[in-house]
Amino acid sequence: MTRDELSKLIERREEGRAKQDQSILGEVRNHLLELLSYYPDDAEINYQTGIAHDNSGLGREAIPYYERALELGLSGPDLERCLMGLGSTYRYWGHYQKAVETLRRGMSEFPENRAIKVFLAMALYNSQSYKESVELLITNLMETTSDEKLHYFKRGILAYNEDLDEIAE
Repeated sequence: MTRDELSKLIERREEGRAKQDQSILGEVRNHLLELLSYYPDDAEINYQTGIAHDNSGLGREAIPYYERALELGLSGPDLERCLMGLGSTYRYWGHYQKAVETLRRGMSEFPENRAIKVFLAMALYNSQSYKESVELLITNLMETTSDEKLHYFKRGILAYNEDLDEIAE
């Protein structure tokens, strides 16, 4: 197997994901594992192997591939998606602190990625950081909504969001 086959495997994985076809996903996963045996220190192949496991409902098994891809210096859009995938997978499996750390890194490096922020808000909730979780969700909501009633109250909502526990004296 050669590394040139990676782009075809990615296309096939995306097809399997779109169709929710476990046989395609399993086939791709097996090919990626074989490719990884030839290129164990390739960040992108490790990352794609992690995604293939995640897409197949094997998130726990995806974690080491994501972690290895990060260790190997994954960058760009792949890094962005890897941090989100790893962070959300950590959260799903109850590794809340690792999830928060990973997703904070993702938010820091990719501040425009709202999905990372929402996954971080969920991990913060799981970590019992309720206030920060709600603040992050409200900020994202108010920055993205087209709802005119929310826009009417935007200034007040964002002002209250500064300190959700504040009460009038």
